[in-house]
Amino acid sequence: MRLVSWNVNGLRACLNKGFLDFCDFARADVICLQETKMRPEQAQFDLPGYERYWNSADKAGYSGTAVFTRSTPLSVTYDFGDEVHRHEGRVITAEYPDFYLVCCYTPNSKDQLARLEYRMTWEDDIREYLMELDQKKPVVYCGDLNVAHQEIDIKNPQTNHRNPGFTDEEREKMTRLLSSGFTDTFRALHPDTAGAYSWWSYRFHAREKNVGWRIDYFIVSDRLKPRVRTADIWSEILGSDHCPVVLELDEA
Repeated sequence: MRLVSWNVNGLRACLNKGFLDFCDFARADVICLQETKMRPEQAQFDLPGYERYWNSADKAGYSGTAVFTRSTPLSVTYDFGDEVHRHEGRVITAEYPDFYLVCCYTPNSKDQLARLEYRMTWEDDIREYLMELDQKKPVVYCGDLNVAHQEIDIKNPQTNHRNPGFTDEEREKMTRLLSSGFTDTFRALHPDTAGAYSWWSYRFHAREKNVGWRIDYFIVSDRLKPRVRTADIWSEILGSDHCPVVLELDEA
């Protein structure tokens, strides 16, 4: 089973940059998108074989997630937890026979860390939500999680310390999640691989120079780890300031 996650930084723009060709190339069973920045009626496109599920933000042109899936989920839910988390279209949970899939676009802490306090609340609440799901069946948690967990996950750790996405607080929340029964699949399979990034600034030719961050993840319940066949970063795929990340699972 192949699952793909991609922050498309505006799906309408990405459709003009080869998104449908990518879908043909990827041959994925499930495609999870973040930062769609649209409502489903705002773009008409043909994607045969996939059912589509959307979670759009209240604010037009902001945030948003989507899940395109070949197999009909047992159930699909949108957002989670308290009302404060239910207005930005950041989470879709699709239940499959042997796992829950949670597509997530984690809030950015913003310049001057203006939203760090909310981010800390979000991290605690999403961890609790994932742990509750995990008590029922294993979880596949994916998306733009807006944190480079370790120094190996960012090109310039020293100069980026305390920048949004690389604060001690955000990194500690990721450590806590992983210590709660979850595995970062890419790092589990590639523990020493440096220079593997999923996001690059549009400034200073950062992508050409591979000055990036690894902030897009597939995280699974520890008991799913034996089923992980591959966990890759498709850095050659253009169309966004992020690239897709990919997980292949053996069938149960």
